[in-house]
Amino acid sequence: MMTLRDVSQRTTLTLDDDVAAKLESEARRTGRPYRAVVNDVLRRGLESERPQAAVFAVFARPMGLRPGVAVDDIAGLLDLLDGPAAR
Repeated sequence: MMTLRDVSQRTTLTLDDDVAAKLESEARRTGRPYRAVVNDVLRRGLESERPQAAVFAVFARPMGLRPGVAVDDIAGLLDLLDGPAAR
């Protein structure tokens, strides 16, 4: 039984002039049909590995605390940053 995947798909594709010229040149150079060259180039492009993004790294360094700052006193830290709260 033949399925849809067994049939070639025909589509219209608009290529930039420079791309079409390179494909035509490759087809002439190799003596292969234009269609085969286009399919091979697309396959190679789709199967090629994509470059890995650079790993983002954060390097910690000790920054120390100012004398008199207690990091476990949230209200005191807020007062230090924003000024004393109006009570």
